[in-house]
Order: sequence, then structure tokens, then C-alpha cells
Amino acid sequence: MAGSASDEAFMALALEQARAALDHDDVPIGAVVARNAEVLAAAGNERHLRGDPTAHAEVLALRAAGEKVGSWRLEGCSLYVTLEPCPMCAGAIVLARLDRVVYGPQDPRAGAAYSLYNIVQDPRLNHQVELTTDVRAEECAALLQMFFQRKRQPPTL
Repeated sequence: MAGSASDEAFMALALEQARAALDHDDVPIGAVVARNAEVLAAAGNERHLRGDPTAHAEVLALRAAGEKVGSWRLEGCSLYVTLEPCPMCAGAIVLARLDRVVYGPQDPRAGAAYSLYNIVQDPRLNHQVELTTDVRAEECAALLQMFFQRKRQPPTL
């Protein structure tokens, strides 16, 4: 599914957050929460930095957006993320009542917004989210591939 010009622009901001995660050796995933044309929050992964397994980019961005609007309900908001959300993040997305999720590549190993599971659109839950996939997917995937290739290289002496 191709995204709109605004989807591309918000994903560019999410990619900036993903690149910033590299500064503290976290997996380069970034997220942006927006309502209409306004960015409410942006974050990159900080699991390694914080020593917190829940410090995924999506969760951090949702927390910051909730603080900004003064509510845990993020109706009317979209989340832009550089990789398909995992089950934890997908659950948080549903609970936050987001309208929409836009992401780059699918994650066949842990994706919970279509690939492995589809938590965000499960009709058994009290809220479903619209999905737009594959926005800047190649650029997002290349950043992740570069990160993991570096991790696998033996140290130089």
C-alpha cells in the first residue's frame, strides 16, 4: 500500500528518530505520533539506553503524545513507525485508540500488525486500526540491515 505525501514526510521524521537510536547502540526504529499535520511526539528505540525492555520507539512516542494531549486516548492520531509493530506495541496501539498506523517494512518474525499476527485489526478487540504499509520500506529496511550487519562483524584489532 503506497502512502500519501504526508505519510512520506512523517515517515522521514520517524527515520530521523531511528538514526538517532544508533547513537546509543539501539536497534534503529523510530516512531512519530501525529494528528492532522501536527507532530505530537517522536521517539527512537531506547531499550539499550534505558535498560528497559518496554522502551520501544512506539511506546515512548505514545507516552509522550498522551502527555502532550493530556489523555491516554489518542483518537484522531496516526502512528508512523519504521518497522511493523511487535505484539507489545500493537497492544499499546489498540489501547491508545489510534486511528491509523503507517509503517515501513513488514516484520515476518515479530510483526503484529499484519505479518505474524494482526492484533491491531482483530475484530475480537474493542478497537481496530487502519493500516498503511510499505511506506519508505526499502529505506527503513536498509537502515536495519546495516545495523545488524555491523553487529555481526568481528571486531577489528
